[in-house]
Amino acid sequence: MSERAEIPPTTAIITSKLQADGLGHAPRVGWAVLVTDGRITSTGPAEEIRKQAPPETDVVDLGSACLTPGLIDGHTHLSLSGDGRSYVEMFSDADEMMVLTGAANMGRHLRAGITTIREHGARNRVGFTLVEGLERGYLAGPRLLVSGRPITCTGGHFHMCNEIADGEEELRKSVRRLVHEGADYIKIMASGGGTVGTIPGLASYTADELHAAVHEARRFERLTAAHCRARDSMVNAVQAGIDLIEHAEFLGPDNALRFDPKVAEMMAESGIFVSPTLQAWTRYPAIVALRDVRDSGDASPEEEAELARLEARAETRLDVMRRMLDYCLVERIVPGTDSGVNDLAFGHLDYDLQLLVEVGFTPGEALQAATRISAEAIGLGQELGTIEPGKAADLVAFDGDPTEDVSAFSRVVAVFQEGVRIS
Repeated sequence: MSERAEIPPTTAIITSKLQADGLGHAPRVGWAVLVTDGRITSTGPAEEIRKQAPPETDVVDLGSACLTPGLIDGHTHLSLSGDGRSYVEMFSDADEMMVLTGAANMGRHLRAGITTIREHGARNRVGFTLVEGLERGYLAGPRLLVSGRPITCTGGHFHMCNEIADGEEELRKSVRRLVHEGADYIKIMASGGGTVGTIPGLASYTADELHAAVHEARRFERLTAAHCRARDSMVNAVQAGIDLIEHAEFLGPDNALRFDPKVAEMMAESGIFVSPTLQAWTRYPAIVALRDVRDSGDASPEEEAELARLEARAETRLDVMRRMLDYCLVERIVPGTDSGVNDLAFGHLDYDLQLLVEVGFTPGEALQAATRISAEAIGLGQELGTIEPGKAADLVAFDGDPTEDVSAFSRVVAVFQEGVRIS
């Protein structure tokens, strides 16, 4: 019997004018990346990389672009359309339609340079079906981490996804059930939200209940994330040892937003990650659209007034975010779009990065938040988030330097997944 011939490794060199590695260094000029079988083999000055590569290695020249690690969106709802419909209207779709919606949304995110996403809760088995579709090669999309169904209390936010748990034992059972179905992490609705009948400013679970879920998740080596719009839910999440807080709006029982320095201090001391989903609360897509109309000179008096109202409302939320940064939370903040809900269309992590810069991040810090820090927050810091040897070659190139000009995040010129150019 003849020996099977070894398949030679697939190699490629990716060159660009600038390279921002996600580690906080100033962009390197004239550097290249050597990719072998989907992983970064080495990076350095282009001439040195060419000497390391086998003869006739393919070279992808991105010209004047800036190459960075692929972006990570830590908060999406793939099965929702982001077309302005209410939750009631979106959840009237069949599960099959939600799967198709998710497939389309993954493509939009991937083309926008987002190579990894966390799916924060879909109905029944929709999230798991999307993962299976990717694994079988039926769908194209970013790396996908799913929570499956978000755990919520009776009548709680997203109860229509059908993972209801009341009390510590039911929470433990929900965690086990989701893990065995394939959940990559556990999502818990720790306060009310936009679902009709829930109160965003009230906590849905006690600290003891959340701790039971955290304990069970850790037994199965799963991270946890908690939807926390209410101030009290944020306190409970920190006390319970939740790994990542979503939204962090400091709402009181009257649903009014009031920054609480004691809670911010608790969060900073605990080392918890925070995803503020800024574009969601600020209605930033509507602001962008109205600004475009204004800048074109075609805005009506009504549109001018609506823009002023939205900008004033957004400033309240952004001011809270600025005050949070006074507690040294920059290294714990990760962007998340909350895409799918309301009018939050997929493909716009750039909006969240613009808002991070508006509250005090430098563009370079915003890049790190969307790459290295996000990778750490979702448990993939050893695999993704920086351009370093040994890591997956998930990369994106921008027209312009995103470490100096935040608008460059809106100008994607190339996207690579495991070294293969897909856009």
